[in-house]
Amino acid sequence: MTNQEIRELLEIFHESGVAEMEVQRGGDRLRLTRASAVHHVAVAQPVIAAANPLAAALPSAALAPAKTAAPEPNHTIVKSPIVGTYYDAGSPGAPPFVKVGDAVEPGQVLCIIESMKLMNEIECEVAGTIVHKLCENGRPVEYGEALFAVQPR
Repeated sequence: MTNQEIRELLEIFHESGVAEMEVQRGGDRLRLTRASAVHHVAVAQPVIAAANPLAAALPSAALAPAKTAAPEPNHTIVKSPIVGTYYDAGSPGAPPFVKVGDAVEPGQVLCIIESMKLMNEIECEVAGTIVHKLCENGRPVEYGEALFAVQPR
């Protein structure tokens, strides 16, 4: 599947309002699932760093997961629901959505994950206090990667 074909499928998916869509062409498979305000995109084809010009241009440290301190058992971990690029503010130069020590409420935006040119707001699911920020601004994140540790109230 070409990038243009994927863009067209994303546009059809967005306009249709369906909850889930899966397309298979030859060995390529694209599955789109809508969950709240976040779009999940999974392509069943591994990306090889040497074949990806962007990945080849980035230092290997930029592609590696961040090293973080282990959160305590009573902390709620906010994880990335998608693969993409983590941003802690709505635009360059804007203040971050949250900082360590900030009180948060359910539904409050914590960060943005950019995936396939879509900006996905990641919201807090519990009331509490941000105790750890586990990701750096502008860094790629994986599905399920820990972004924040929240001490619930």
